Amino acid sequence: MGEIIRQRIRGCVVGAAVGDALGMPLEFGPRRPADALVREMATGRLPAGSITDDTEMALALALSLLEIRPLDTNDLAQRFMAWLQARPHDIGLHTRLVLLRVAEGEPWEEAVEAVQKDNPDSAGNGSLMRAWPAAVAHWDNLDDLLIDSWRQSRVTHAHPDCLTACAFSNVLIYHLLRGMPVDTALITTSSIVRTSDAMWDVIKTAAYRDREELVNSGWVRHTLETAIWALLNTQSFEEAVVQAVNLGNDADTSGAVVGALAGAAYGLDGIPKRWREALQGEWPVRSGEYWGVTEFIRLADRLAEPGRHEQL
Repeated sequence: MGEIIRQRIRGCVVGAAVGDALGMPLEFGPRRPADALVREMATGRLPAGSITDDTEMALALALSLLEIRPLDTNDLAQRFMAWLQARPHDIGLHTRLVLLRVAEGEPWEEAVEAVQKDNPDSAGNGSLMRAWPAAVAHWDNLDDLLIDSWRQSRVTHAHPDCLTACAFSNVLIYHLLRGMPVDTALITTSSIVRTSDAMWDVIKTAAYRDREELVNSGWVRHTLETAIWALLNTQSFEEAVVQAVNLGNDADTSGAVVGALAGAAYGLDGIPKRWREALQGEWPVRSGEYWGVTEFIRLADRLAEPGRHEQL
């Protein structure tokens, strides 16, 4: 692994957490005026710089991938259930419904099927927000990256749009890590990941949306749309994340998704130092142990360690 790719991998991991934290106080809020954008970490329902459930679930996935590769979905389901039982500060409705059934002893496959059957159109962004560890763990193997992107989604979110969004975002990360220009990476990813016609319409038109058109809700199509829009219409990590989170609504999730993408594109040094230094999070939840940027960098290095596939 070259040093440039190493720095981009670190940027992806730290960027996802930073984007999550920057969006945290803006979550569920209105779209900010274009001339009054929030650019600093701020206190919200958590202290300034804090990660949310978006990053906590990603950490559970990352630790599962450190233990077992290819991804063991049963191990991941157990880690998610343990996280739920630790009483996180927030959890998405669809994810909660699935994990509560798992906690009661139902196999995760049956729990996912039952929840999806009750609401067939449910296609939230709960698996997209946490998908990046599969891209980092398999930065050198596109086939494994695709398979584990789908697998991790299926543990809670089995809707085809959710599977597609996770695969699309992670394949995009794969190409950005290699220094491919953002527009070229998007085209290349589009030739690899098969999408529905409706999802393809979202992807191909995202960059051309007016800011006022972007809903930035918890629907996975809206989150992917925001991430592509922000990435293609800016020239730095800072601007990409600022533009995404200031759309309000599901701001922390859009921040996490575009943060992973922009971090892969611009590398660790492209992330403002003031944001990196402010990053914090209690992990495991309510354990009294706290993570900062150093721990996220260490995770990135371990997750992407060459030869890790053979060692585990």
